[in-house]
Amino acid sequence: MLQELVAILITAGVAGLVYVAAGVRIVKQFERGVVFRLGRLNGDARTPGLALIIPFVDRLYKVNMQIVTLPIPAQEGITRDNVTVRVDAVVYFKVVDAPNALIRVEDYKFAVSQMAQTSLRSIIGKSDLDDLLSNREKLNQGLELMIDSPAVGWGVQIDRVEIKDVSLPDTMKRSMARQAEADRERRARIINADAELQASKKLAEAAQQMAETPSALQLRLLQTIVAVAAEKNSTLVLPFPVELLRFLERAQQPEQDQAHPAGQDATAKGGTPRTAAGPPGIEPSLAPTQAAPSAPLPRDVRPTPTSTP
Repeated sequence: MLQELVAILITAGVAGLVYVAAGVRIVKQFERGVVFRLGRLNGDARTPGLALIIPFVDRLYKVNMQIVTLPIPAQEGITRDNVTVRVDAVVYFKVVDAPNALIRVEDYKFAVSQMAQTSLRSIIGKSDLDDLLSNREKLNQGLELMIDSPAVGWGVQIDRVEIKDVSLPDTMKRSMARQAEADRERRARIINADAELQASKKLAEAAQQMAETPSALQLRLLQTIVAVAAEKNSTLVLPFPVELLRFLERAQQPEQDQAHPAGQDATAKGGTPRTAAGPPGIEPSLAPTQAAPSAPLPRDVRPTPTSTP
């Protein structure tokens, strides 16, 4: 009898240990436990560590509190300036209220994914192509607000939204490439024109400075000769100042002026004019003279006939 009682006690103890062991749960550090007792929420979420529940009465659900990386499938849409694009993005979110994430929505991951897709399409339709390509930070903020507004009631917090890639048609890519090339060519021409303008101003200042100090021009010629001679080539550079040509031209002009008045005076006095003046130092040849016509005889003077013997 005593043995039977001891066996019953041992069996009850073992059964009790098994029952208690069946109610032991381990909640990890990045998780929160939500207990439903007979289908109703029982208290707050269980913290990480050992959690005891009543077997067959309570049911524990573990919710991951880590940041979830959710890729958004590529969405095709038409921008506000009528360009067909294909945009994909990624959403970073986490659960901040574990009970609401289980009660308010059936599958919060699927709900966030669908909300992100519809919001992305809405952003594409409200934006221009230039904004999608260059102003992504502003679009990311707008997309985050659109997703975060309904997600707050689900116990989910949107941490960050990033637009990954914007795919354009091949024709649009070629058009944008031509536009960028034309813009670069325009800027290059403007820069070259600006450089020519600045260079012309500097050259004008240099010419004015050299005109005030003629020795500066001679020094510049000597520097040019030195620069050419430093290349060790067989080219001989002989500078010939332009002022020398102007001096010779001015010296030749008075001689021509003196030659023409002399010929005019000789003609006025009845002499023979000279021909066009030749080079300096050579006397011009005289023009051939014509014989003067003889004067007619008077009428009264007639020749007398002579008699012949």
